[in-house]
Amino acid sequence: MLKDFKAFIAKGNVIDLAVAVIIGGAFALITKALTDDIIMPVVGVLFGGLDFSNYFTLLGPVPEGYTGSMTNYAELKEAGAAVLGWGNFITVILNFLILGFIIFLMVRWVKKVIETHKEEAPAAPAGPSETDLLKDILEELKKRP
Repeated sequence: MLKDFKAFIAKGNVIDLAVAVIIGGAFALITKALTDDIIMPVVGVLFGGLDFSNYFTLLGPVPEGYTGSMTNYAELKEAGAAVLGWGNFITVILNFLILGFIIFLMVRWVKKVIETHKEEAPAAPAGPSETDLLKDILEELKKRP
């Protein structure tokens, strides 16, 4: 069983997948930083200080002994209050859309590079078709006594 597992792990696809997952995780952090630190502040300025991260709905009572801000989603959530963080959800959706758009652009660019490379490659010399080869073989066989 250990031998089979070693052979499975050594396959290129598994290693490629592991690398992709690690790079994807790092890329997700970059996208989150782009959304949280660059795009959302600009959106906030454009819409008069709008900050999606603090838009939420309190669903129940605040835990006893809570002394933090009643308008801070992160503090209420950490204190154990039942909050519906729809502003955070909007931020996550924006992260997803940005990431999807970036991946779309990357795939589109790679396709263009591949197509350009194919166009630049010299065409292989055209040889006889399968039918032509079979006809030649048949003629050779007919010539034999």
